[in-house]
Amino acid sequence: MSTSSEDLRAIALAEFAAAGYAGTSIHRIADIAGLSKSSVLYHYSSKETLLEAAVAPAIDRMTQILEALEVRTLSAEGRLAFLSEFVDFLLEYRREVHMFINQGPSLVDVPVIDRANDLVVRLAKFFAANTASVEEKMRFGIALGGAAYMLCTQDSLGFDNTPVDETRAALITILTGLLAPVGGSANAAPSITVNGI
Repeated sequence: MSTSSEDLRAIALAEFAAAGYAGTSIHRIADIAGLSKSSVLYHYSSKETLLEAAVAPAIDRMTQILEALEVRTLSAEGRLAFLSEFVDFLLEYRREVHMFINQGPSLVDVPVIDRANDLVVRLAKFFAANTASVEEKMRFGIALGGAAYMLCTQDSLGFDNTPVDETRAALITILTGLLAPVGGSANAAPSITVNGI
């Protein structure tokens, strides 16, 4: 059986997500693939090139989602369209998102990770500019970050046997509720005052 570039990409992604980029060697990827190190290097000239191949499709997809978001309004329909695309992205690219969340801050100056980090900043800036209150800004951060983290750690949280369609529907419902405009939901939580504020 021959190992393709795509097989190597998948093996590398699994190892980068599990052991970390720094903790994964070309030699380890070659061992798992049943190849020599030189065979891996034939397909990918370096570990960084392999990382680029492993995570670039996720970055490209998130770029498309952000470009679509930036031309929409945050109406109920616009939010739902974004949330559906975002949840589908998380479901398709769990390992890549896991890497961005857990390793992104420590992999500065790695170009493909810098691209991912730039997307996170771009997403945050969009919601900062298009939400009216601190509460709304925080809701977006908590909802999107929480959904991403939950899916990345799904195996360890015991949700690994939940059917994908059920997970998708639940996430979209929860995120839609969390991100309803403040005061715009019939089920909105009452205001809470702290120290009379």
